[in-house]
Amino acid sequence: MDKPNIVVEVVYALADKQKLLRLSLPCGSTVRQAALQSGMHAHFPDVDLHNSPLGIFGKAVSTPDERELVDGERVEIYRPLIADPKEVRKQRAAKAALAKAEDAGQ
Repeated sequence: MDKPNIVVEVVYALADKQKLLRLSLPCGSTVRQAALQSGMHAHFPDVDLHNSPLGIFGKAVSTPDERELVDGERVEIYRPLIADPKEVRKQRAAKAALAKAEDAGQ
């Protein structure tokens, strides 16, 4: 007998374009399988669904090839970071310190 299906959503977003696709998959499907079977590549040809980090409802999934989905979950395909957030904070703090030192010197 066939496994029952689950319905999940798969989402991907760029700064100027986003897409949410709903699909029906067999129970036992993994997060990665949902991303690969979503058809998202047709809308975003540059996205690497085989290697992109994935998450569910805003939480990264460390083992997307193993984590099985539950009916109603939303799989999120994450883009690679353009800049390291720690480095950005460090640069912002250095800039603020420099501005403060210049203000104190006047």
